[in-house]
Amino acid sequence: MPVNPLVNPLVVRACAVWVELARVPVSFAPPGGVTVVVSPRSGLCPVGWVGVVALGGSAVVTAPSEAAALVVRAALGALPVEAVVDGVSVREVLPVAQVLGPAALAYVSRSGFRPVEAAGALGVERLSAAHPDVRGLERAAGPEDAGEAALDEMTSPVFAVRDGRGRVIAAAGYEAWPGRAAHVGVLTAPEARGRGLARVTGSAAVAHALGAGLLPQWRARPPASRRVAAALGFEELGAQLSIELA
Repeated sequence: MPVNPLVNPLVVRACAVWVELARVPVSFAPPGGVTVVVSPRSGLCPVGWVGVVALGGSAVVTAPSEAAALVVRAALGALPVEAVVDGVSVREVLPVAQVLGPAALAYVSRSGFRPVEAAGALGVERLSAAHPDVRGLERAAGPEDAGEAALDEMTSPVFAVRDGRGRVIAAAGYEAWPGRAAHVGVLTAPEARGRGLARVTGSAAVAHALGAGLLPQWRARPPASRRVAAALGFEELGAQLSIELA
């Protein structure tokens, strides 16, 4: 995972996003370093949890209190950077109640983007995030997948594909994040998966974000989602982990 931020501008921009989300003054250390700070309002994790983001071979960690920071600093400071975003390794050194992740963090530049066009009679249309047909797709996909995609939180248009009966079967968009990032979400109806529709709709969302001068971010755990990101030219530069201490 180590990537020298001095030679990869994507790492520099990605680090700026998470530094702003930390909501306290912090910076990523040189490769190999783990920086732990106290931030009760951190955007790296749920409130009251410990948030870990590793990028470019170093990591930033936010803790909800000074007492938690002392424990986390002692435990994670002894681990290599790759291990601080590994749930198994973290459980070996910290009293953990729950873990969310790890999720891979991937980014793409304008020059690295590989767009995918709709094939055949398929067309991509723009809908609002509140459109009832988008809600219908979420119901079809189920609460877990719909929650992961979070189409209802999109600040961009939602780029959608319909089937022959007019139902939205795939959609993607992005939420504008601090640091001029575009957090991309993609959702496909279960019966329509495996047809490349996530690439088509995701490509439209990424193109829109790049056109607005934003940094597209793809955060994912499932291998299928990570493969979609890779097909569009995203580079996996790090990972995110959230920890609830016991």
